[in-house]
Amino acid sequence: MYSPLQMAADLPEHYERFMDAFQFIKDVAVDWDDSKYLEAEPGNYITVARKAKGTDNWFIGCTSSEERHTSVLNFNFLDPDKKYIATIYADAKDAHYKTNPQAYTIQKGIVTSKTLLKLKTAPGGGYAISIIKIKDESKLKGLKELTGHI
Repeated sequence: MYSPLQMAADLPEHYERFMDAFQFIKDVAVDWDDSKYLEAEPGNYITVARKAKGTDNWFIGCTSSEERHTSVLNFNFLDPDKKYIATIYADAKDAHYKTNPQAYTIQKGIVTSKTLLKLKTAPGGGYAISIIKIKDESKLKGLKELTGHI
């Protein structure tokens, strides 16, 4: 049965302290034109990119097991010669599912189809990325191109 419904699996009051991170849940689409599985190792990690229906916006999600994982993300699925604003919601360096599960960072920058990023997950962690196609170049002011280790 088709049902484009998004949910957050907890009580709303548990998210109130983390509204900056909750922004991804607000932004993420619930209906998709395309899905790409960027990497996976059964039982260890999976990273999926999904294109929002009727747009040029993409959303990436990664989850990992109790082991740390480093993703090497290639953004070659994006339109060539276009720029996007990526917002990365990732585990902080000291994050851990048992000892520090609420440690996260948020970083914003420019990505293109040529971008290559390395992102680390914490044990039992993951990351989410919203990738919004730029229609107005003035929106890029003050943002730097994302490269290397994040």
